[in-house]
This record gives sequence, structure tokens and C-alpha cells, in this order.
Amino acid sequence: MNRIPVWFDTDMGVDDAAALLVLNRLETVEVVGISAVAGNVELFHTYDNVRKVCRLIGSAAPVFRGADRPLFKELEIAAYVHGADGLGGAVLPPSDAPEQPLAAWDALYQAARAAEGRLEIVAVGPLTNLAIAFGKYPKLKDLVKRILIMGGAAQGGNVTPSAEFNIYVDPHAAQMVFKSGVPVVMCGLDVTEKAYLTRAEVEETGGRDTPVCRFFRDSTRELVKYHEDWGNPGLVLHDVCPVLFLEHPEIFRGQEAGVYVETRGTITTGKTVTDLWSDKEFPEKNAFVVLDVDRPAFVRLVRDAILAY
Repeated sequence: MNRIPVWFDTDMGVDDAAALLVLNRLETVEVVGISAVAGNVELFHTYDNVRKVCRLIGSAAPVFRGADRPLFKELEIAAYVHGADGLGGAVLPPSDAPEQPLAAWDALYQAARAAEGRLEIVAVGPLTNLAIAFGKYPKLKDLVKRILIMGGAAQGGNVTPSAEFNIYVDPHAAQMVFKSGVPVVMCGLDVTEKAYLTRAEVEETGGRDTPVCRFFRDSTRELVKYHEDWGNPGLVLHDVCPVLFLEHPEIFRGQEAGVYVETRGTITTGKTVTDLWSDKEFPEKNAFVVLDVDRPAFVRLVRDAILAY
């Protein structure tokens, strides 16, 4: 099979880890590289977390250090959601894989050149690494087929009333990505908050006595409670959405739209401004905004992927 070359960019927290577990089981995908960025927690945690999870699932994908801060603002983390280490307190043995010498943006460019225009990027954290890559390598935009992100929202926010966390952490980087010329699939809060597992479904998904199932149970235990306390019906797996969109776009629904990011507003910084429902539209449709998901199919695909380890 001629698999899709995919680059995974992550601020490895709990749902990022679940996304990597699922990504590693997709039959049509080859993960050619993974880059860590600061976001949910600091870079030294996210980088170690990626390497630990790769060891757990037997992935040989090379892992690269990325940016330890946003482009133009101070880093704001979400340890209150993901725990101080980013993995909800779940314990994994350290990786013994050799560390990669290249910076994330340099490695990403090399992977894009090698893929000859076929590379797809799944980015589930702040978009700092991608922005640096596009800034350093102007030709990169012609070498990437598509960028699938978890970030933004056509309506509302989860860190401010108008902004979603990943975009808010580095809005300038997000704006560079949306203006890069590469088509973007935006899995924002509009769809991701519908992509949840109930407590019973979480227990079923992590029900086997395998290392991966134990990790899934241990890492999500506190996050399930966090989401329930906020009125959600279960564990919201935001970052799994763009991963499953790679292989199962049929379970999602959305619309083409123009999307840009507010970078200077005092109360709207980080807002993804779309023309989905406005009379005045942007000059071009640069993104596909995902708005809904077939939740039973989503749950089945997540469960099957994790139980398959």
C-alpha cells in the first residue's frame, strides 16, 4: 500500500496521547516524523511525553524538539487540565531511542521535500513549529498537501469567550498557517466537543489488561472528571478528530470557509474569524471547517484502535 506520509506536531497532553495511539493504528498512514511544541505543558515535558508514548506503542517515528515558547507572547500552559507532567499522572518508562539533532522545523522541511508534495501535517497544539518552518523555508508551502489542525472555533472558545486554547497560546503562528497557502482542515471546538466518550465507554475502551489500555485508563482518569465537572457528558478527545479525519472523513461534516486569526484584539485575541455565516465573505476559502461528527462511529474507531494493541 502506498501510505500517506504524515507529520504529527503535538504539545503532548492526555488527548494528544490518545490521538497518537489512534494515529499509529491507521492502515493508510505512515508517520514520518513527530515534533513536540510547548503548549499543554512545557517543552521538556511534551518532548519526553512523545518519546515515552512512542516507546509504549512501538513507534519508530523520529521525534524532534520544537519551540519552547510562542512567537511573540509569553507561554500559557494547561497543567490544570493535563496534570503537571501533561499525561494526567500516568507513569511510563523513559525512551531509550537516540535523540534527533535537528530542530523540528528543519526536520519537517526535509520530510516535506522527501515526500514530494504528498506530506500531510496533523497539528494538535499551538502552531509555533509550523509557523517557524514556513518562515524559514518559503518553498515549504508548495511541498505540503494539507494541514489538519485541532484548534479554533467558529463559535465561542474555551480559554476566553472567543478563543480556543491552541490558537490563543500562539495566535500569530496560527495566522501564519492560515495565510500560508496550504489548505487547512480546522477541527475546532464546534466538532471536538461532540467527540467524546462517556465514562462507560472510556472504561470499555481501556478494558483490557494491556500496557496501552492501562495507560489510556490511567492518563484519562482525572480528565474524565474535569470534563464532567465542566458539564460535558464525558471525556472529550479533541485531538483525535483531525487524526480520524485523515482516514475517515465520511464520519465528519463541515463547510469550506475563509478563516483568519485575530492577533491584536484586547478581548478577541486568538479568535478564529470565519465567514461561514456572514453576509460579507473573505476573498478566498482557505479552510474546511469541521462542524459535526458521527459520535457512535467516532467511539467505535477509537475503541477498536486502542483495543487492537
